[in-house]
Amino acid sequence: MKVTIDIDCTPEEARRFLGLPDLDKAHQAAMDAMTARMREAAGEFDAEALLKSWLPGGVKSLEELQKSFWAGFSDAGDVAKEGKK
Repeated sequence: MKVTIDIDCTPEEARRFLGLPDLDKAHQAAMDAMTARMREAAGEFDAEALLKSWLPGGVKSLEELQKSFWAGFSDAGDVAKEGKK
């Protein structure tokens, strides 16, 4: 035997019927705290410091990185041309 019961209620009504706690205020407080932390972190963002941490050698390393990218891209173009022949 198979019995199907459809209950039409809102999530709030289902929560109350099952006796679950109302977490709306806790959820809102957590979201507010997270938003505040994200705004603080965005205000402290320093692109130069971030770039220095990625490239310890500074500008020279950045130029070397660009050269290696261009060398890789030009080699990829040569390989693609050889593949077409």
